[in-house]
Amino acid sequence: MENKTKSILEELTTVRLSKDHENFVESRASHIIDSAINLIHFIRESFDEKTAYLLEKKFYSAIKNLNADKFSKGVTKLKELKHIKNSLTLKDGELEDDDE
Repeated sequence: MENKTKSILEELTTVRLSKDHENFVESRASHIIDSAINLIHFIRESFDEKTAYLLEKKFYSAIKNLNADKFSKGVTKLKELKHIKNSLTLKDGELEDDDE
């Protein structure tokens, strides 16, 4: 009788299949939740209160509705509003040079 040996690649591909589903889900969820918490902290530190609130709201909505585009569209809107605000400031001549 001939013994068949598996290649390392075959072994690695079967490891995931035999893995306990509950542990896999728990591990992935833990990493995703930690990343989400870190992102929320970053948003709160990087943006003013109103903008941070809007971004968080879009983020939660995207997760709830399983639609990442909701968050991307929210960020795009904020970028556009910021660009418009900067354009208005330049037009009114209120922008000061940092070189002075």
